[in-house]
Amino acid sequence: MQKTRQRILDTLEQQHSASAHDLASAFGMTTANLRHHLAILETEGEIEVVAERPTGGRGRPEQVYALSQTAQEDNLAGLASSLLAVLTESQIAKRPETRLRHAAKWLAGEAGESGGPASARLVSATRRLNQLGYRAGWEARPGGPQIVLGHCPYAAIIEDHPELCQIDAELLADLLGQPVEQIAKLEPGAEGTPQCIFQFRT
Repeated sequence: MQKTRQRILDTLEQQHSASAHDLASAFGMTTANLRHHLAILETEGEIEVVAERPTGGRGRPEQVYALSQTAQEDNLAGLASSLLAVLTESQIAKRPETRLRHAAKWLAGEAGESGGPASARLVSATRRLNQLGYRAGWEARPGGPQIVLGHCPYAAIIEDHPELCQIDAELLADLLGQPVEQIAKLEPGAEGTPQCIFQFRT
């Protein structure tokens, strides 16, 4: 792949989103030249426009780009492995919620909740979530900490299988040792990219 376009993909992988102006400034290029590369990447399905940002003047809003859902890593192999492991264990009850809980435990692996202060559990949980492709972080809020998932590793199938959000909730509960509640599902965040947010239950 052409060097500039690879740099664009690497930057969007790290920063999650950026405008043509942001990227042109970072690369020391004109915005017109940078837009040429963005147009090619968009045509190839590598990136997509996720938001528009006001410019402050009379001109058109500035488009904000991110890696397309198909270009981002997913965890479908890990999910399939966890579900197959659950299905082959005859002692697991037949209730769907029980199977989802066991699949989440399988995904948590050895990173399952081990006690300690909430901040340490949050750091450990986000580390494991990022290993699974979630681009996770957490934020302190007046109502309690919120876990922000910047990428859905199951985006390719989530529309047909919304129960995967329950696996996310069970996974977080296992990692944190505390129930969570989903308060946002693939809603645009501050950068315009879709995110899911889970709140500690009080």
